[in-house]
Amino acid sequence: MTLADSELLIFGNPQLGTPVMQEDPLAGLYLPLKILAYDDGSGQVHIAYEEVEETFDDLDVDDDLDAIEKMEGALEKFARAAAGE
Repeated sequence: MTLADSELLIFGNPQLGTPVMQEDPLAGLYLPLKILAYDDGSGQVHIAYEEVEETFDDLDVDDDLDAIEKMEGALEKFARAAAGE
């Protein structure tokens, strides 16, 4: 089987992840956060990630938790850097 080029970037920060896991330990199933860089087969590279708030939608995690906002900012920052912006 063949697969177009892709790279999964995995990163975490215990200062942010711990408060989320304190609210709901099942958050550990989704941490550390991930970004996928992939070639669509025509040479175009895309950056994809799930919004942090959506990641924890089915868990008992407060959307207003400061760590969630910081995680969202970090994902956006890393995605922009990976895209060369």
